[in-house]
This record gives sequence, C-alpha cells and structure tokens, in this order.
Amino acid sequence: MALVYQKEVDSQSIIALWKIEETEDVLLKKLQLNSLEREKLASLGKGKRTLHWLATRVLLRTLLDTDDYINCPSDANGKPFLPDYPYKISLTHSYEYAGIIMSKESECGIDLEIIKNKVLTIKSKFLKTEELEFIDPEKEIEQLYACWCAKEAIYKLQGNKGVSFLHNMTIHPFTYDESGTLRLDLHKGDVFKPYTVHYEKFNTYMLGYALE
Repeated sequence: MALVYQKEVDSQSIIALWKIEETEDVLLKKLQLNSLEREKLASLGKGKRTLHWLATRVLLRTLLDTDDYINCPSDANGKPFLPDYPYKISLTHSYEYAGIIMSKESECGIDLEIIKNKVLTIKSKFLKTEELEFIDPEKEIEQLYACWCAKEAIYKLQGNKGVSFLHNMTIHPFTYDESGTLRLDLHKGDVFKPYTVHYEKFNTYMLGYALE
C-alpha cells in the first residue's frame, strides 16, 4: 500500500488516500480484528469489497501511528466512529483507492469516485432541475461527479439515514475547475444547514470532503 495523497484541511483535520496494491492476506497481517469484525469481513466475501474494508483500517492505523488494536465500530446509522481516540472520521473507497478524513473538532465527510460516463444516466436522480441548469456542458461529467461527491460527503457527515440527495440537498450554482469549493444546503423538516464542500480531481477520480 502506498500513501499517494495527504493534506491538512486545517490544524485539526487531515485527509489521506492510499493506493491498494497488497493482497488480502498482506493487509490482514497488519491488523488485529475482534470476532465481530471477522464476521463482518467474512460477510463481504472475496474481492474489492474486502480489500476496501481492510485498506481503510490499515490506513486508519497509519494515520493514528499505532500498532495497537483500533476499535472502529459503526453506529445505528452506519457511521463509523473511534470510541478510544479523540477524532471524528469518515471513510471512502473506490476501485484502487481507500481514503479517510479525520478531525479532532468537527464532524466530517469524504467521498471518492472514479469518473465514468455512467453518471450521465443518473444525473436527474440526484440533482434538481435548477441544479442541472448550471452544469457546464463542456465539463459535464466532471462537474456532475463534483456534485455527487459533495452530496455523498455531506450525507456521511450528518450521519442520519433518510436524507435524500435529490430532495434534501441543494447545491448553489458554481463554476467547475479541477479543484474548488461549492456551497450546499441541507434541509429536512426543521433542519437547515449550509455547508462548504471542497472538491478536486485526483487522476481519474473525483474527491469531495467537508467539515461541520
């Protein structure tokens, strides 16, 4: 496994991406797992899902700079947390990469997606008509992925099921560059929260991340 990207978002927060090059057995040797984690791993079967799960845990160990066991359960909504460390975390993975954002002060969210034309077929499922209107036709695929990653990052950050990309999140018009920020409003019931989301193109992937 190779660290290919690391960035301090602020003095209390960091993001990192790793390229997965090891086998399942090599990754397993870097971890200690309890019985529940082994059951989870067995349920994933063989292949990319297992490699992704293992790689995020190895990356977490690397960022925390420890060889000790790290307890990283998920709450009732599937949001991972660290009961023994003073960090909020969010995990992501896509094809060859695993990623983490960690913050001592803020809830956080991260998403990494490989850029593919298939996003064109689902764009109206996660963007409203008024959001689609500001998409640049010359940069359509990349900008759509910036929007998807932003909504996914906020979905993970807020940590509650039942939040809809289409109905509960609205992105303000923005001009797409290969890296930048966008504004996103989360609104559900009596809840209204504005967020700034960072996005950037990383090789053939799009990365999005945000802090509370």
